[in-house]
Amino acid sequence: MTRPRFAGLVTGLLMATWAGAALAHNIGGTDAAFVAATRGPDPIPFMYLGAKHMVTGYDHLLFLVGVIFFLFRLRQIALYVSLFSLGHSVTLLAGVFFDIHADPHLVDAVIGLSVAYKAFDNLGGFRTLFGVQPDPRAAVLGFGLIHGFGLATKLQALNLNPQGLLVNLVSFNVGVEIGQVLSLSLILVVMTLWRRTPVFDRTAAGANVLLMLAGFVLAGQQVAGYIFGGAVS
Repeated sequence: MTRPRFAGLVTGLLMATWAGAALAHNIGGTDAAFVAATRGPDPIPFMYLGAKHMVTGYDHLLFLVGVIFFLFRLRQIALYVSLFSLGHSVTLLAGVFFDIHADPHLVDAVIGLSVAYKAFDNLGGFRTLFGVQPDPRAAVLGFGLIHGFGLATKLQALNLNPQGLLVNLVSFNVGVEIGQVLSLSLILVVMTLWRRTPVFDRTAAGANVLLMLAGFVLAGQQVAGYIFGGAVS
């Protein structure tokens, strides 16, 4: 496969996945109506909602793609994914339970920038331009906190009933972890097959440029929404 054809394929797949996921990323429709009507603990549906939100959470998944892009050992992948999970679990639970608010557009803009940051890091941009290499573990944990707060803003918009809130929150978070494992497993299969092809070394940099561009576009959309009052996507 030639480099232009491969780049076009990656771009097309990214746009197709992004377009479908963008319609499903928010908790809305019947899901929102169910959550609003819930009284008391109802763990199974909230677990399903958490898994669904992560599977359709294109911003979270793009960040994870950047995190594992150059990780080849399962122990390394498990460490970084665990740091990300720890971060987003803390702020998801604390943000909703303690009613900590922030503008969801701004939170999601930072999430978009986290995607661009990781792609820039993968390209060696920090070492090349600044002569330093930020600790990737601290970055993943820190951005995990932001991603978790982004999840919290989605739930806060639903005005959850305080009855059974803790059980439902924990169930939602467990669902998020399940969705993350399922999505990451598929991503790892695709990336492992890609790494075994002769084009990986020639296309890895281009893929990270596309990843960085996607992060900036995500951030730009949210900043525009904050300025002009659009809906959070």
